[in-house]
Formats: sequence, C-alpha cells, structure tokens
Amino acid sequence: MNDKYIVITDNKFSEPMSKNEAIKLVKDYDNQGIVGYIVSEEESKRIKKPSNFNEPKWE
Repeated sequence: MNDKYIVITDNKFSEPMSKNEAIKLVKDYDNQGIVGYIVSEEESKRIKKPSNFNEPKWE
C-alpha cells in the first residue's frame, strides 16, 4: 500500500509522506511543543488549508 499522509499544524501542511514518516514528524513536533495532526493526502485536498481543519475534541 502506497498511501500518503499529511501533517497539519496551526499554519501549514507538510509535504506528502509515508505513515511512519508522518508519525515521526508528529512526535518531533510534540517534543517542540507544537500540536500536529495526521490526515490522508486525499483529506488534505478536501480541507485545502490548515484553517479549515476541525481539531478533534477528545471527551
């Protein structure tokens, strides 16, 4: 499977990458105090820009 993923932060999308690379990037961001989320490349095309991303609410 050759799916690509995007990491979303407050102000940018990453370049498409593998799932493992995306997980590593989110962990790196977390260590820097930056919140990042992983979405599929297809979902990032639907969202179009980081400000359109609806941050999940964990209850």
